[in-house]
Amino acid sequence: TTPKRRPRREREGAAWVFLSPWVLGAIVLTLLPMAVSLYLSFTDYDLFNPPKWVGLRNYVQMFTEDPRYWRSVVTTLTYVVVAVPLQLALALVVALALKGMKRGKGFYRSAFYAPSLLGASMSIALVWRAVFNDGGTVDNLLGTGGWVNKPGWALLAVALLTVWQFGAPMVIFLAGLQQIPAELYEAAAVDGASKWRQFLSVTVPMLSPVLFFNLVLQTIQAFQVFTPAFAVSAGKGGPADSTLVYTMYLYDRGFVASHMGYASAMAWVLLLVIGVVTAVLFRTSRSWVFYASEGDR
Repeated sequence: TTPKRRPRREREGAAWVFLSPWVLGAIVLTLLPMAVSLYLSFTDYDLFNPPKWVGLRNYVQMFTEDPRYWRSVVTTLTYVVVAVPLQLALALVVALALKGMKRGKGFYRSAFYAPSLLGASMSIALVWRAVFNDGGTVDNLLGTGGWVNKPGWALLAVALLTVWQFGAPMVIFLAGLQQIPAELYEAAAVDGASKWRQFLSVTVPMLSPVLFFNLVLQTIQAFQVFTPAFAVSAGKGGPADSTLVYTMYLYDRGFVASHMGYASAMAWVLLLVIGVVTAVLFRTSRSWVFYASEGDR
């Protein structure tokens, strides 16, 4: 006998029971705090007294009266422009090298991925600060002095810590490379294409969806960088605000100066900027991301 099918309402009820932990977590831990943060962005709130409604004053002050805010914006944009391309380029180079390996691929893949697990910790960031400080490893090898004490070099030291964490995009690149049919390379070789031409005409187009995914993911993460800059600058954003990234200044306004309303406004501006940048990347992807199933660009 065929078992009787449960009514639709009963099946939907079972689904909501299983989904309830996620829904509850999303409401309590994400949507509700976002709503409170949006309200606080229009108030003067110091964490100790009730918030006072001030309308758009926080946003006006942010854009017209706070030079440190704009320094943090410039610093963050510089960091994103430097760190993200370098990290993706290194990840792709290592992925290409691992693809051609016949032995030890699993070991090297794990070894290169390990910094992605460790690099976000404060302990590694403090070690990084010691490496680039006066008398550190870089100073002893290059004789350039401590990078963390030079305004023109401190941000580069922070960016290199992010570049060092190339393991996650490397693994994604490696998975994408292994999905490219070998017949395409064989056909290109028959036509007389060099290795460089095969990379440009076969690898890059076929890998463009993976490259786009990594670009979006790493760009979003770069805009939210905090721990490396905080540790390298000892929590001050120095020297001369050269490592004062956006999230560090947000932390300073909210938890050091107790201007939580102002910090909430900064957080919402950051959210909007990340949304706009992501939308621009998706819009421009139509001209350079190739999907083999669609057969066009």
